[in-house]
Amino acid sequence: MNLPFQIGVTGGIGSGKSLVCQVFRALGIPVYEADSRAKWLTEHDPILKADISRVLGSNAYDTLGRYNRGWVASQVFADPELLKALNGVIHPRVFADTDLWVSQQVGKPYVIKEAAIMKAAGDGNNLDKVIVVHAPLDLRIERIHKRDPHRSREEILHIIERQVSDDERLRIADYVVQNDEQQLLLPQIIRLHEEFLRMQSA
Repeated sequence: MNLPFQIGVTGGIGSGKSLVCQVFRALGIPVYEADSRAKWLTEHDPILKADISRVLGSNAYDTLGRYNRGWVASQVFADPELLKALNGVIHPRVFADTDLWVSQQVGKPYVIKEAAIMKAAGDGNNLDKVIVVHAPLDLRIERIHKRDPHRSREEILHIIERQVSDDERLRIADYVVQNDEQQLLLPQIIRLHEEFLRMQSA
């Protein structure tokens, strides 16, 4: 079975990685959104739900079995070890789900895997290349505030600071898409799309 090339797309909150993935999807390329898929799995995967309850206790789900996202966030926000333990049960289930999804994309030239956290291509993640979507900090803050107007600048900065740094992201990049409102976004993506098609046919 010939699996398609696997291209990772990552970037910090407010960088516009979801917008970049929407363009790839419009070009006919399948996109796996790890963050939204992880949310679905926490609600519907019985094995994962049991693992999360084991790590966090019975309050992780309400009486109807719905994920108590706000409560979980409050527990892990100030406890890095608890967050690490939670990620330790969620990430393996997402990886397995990703592998299953990729196996269903046979015949596609390549696929996109979007995630907020990503390793370099070839670092145990089955990725062939990694795209990092980059934007200036002030622009990211502005975008986040437009999307979540209830958040203060300080809250937004705190969220950004808890994420992987731009420098760390750029170190794993095979390609960088600049989403800075100075360079046109679409031509950058089209160039990458054409390059990935050439790679697949080589």
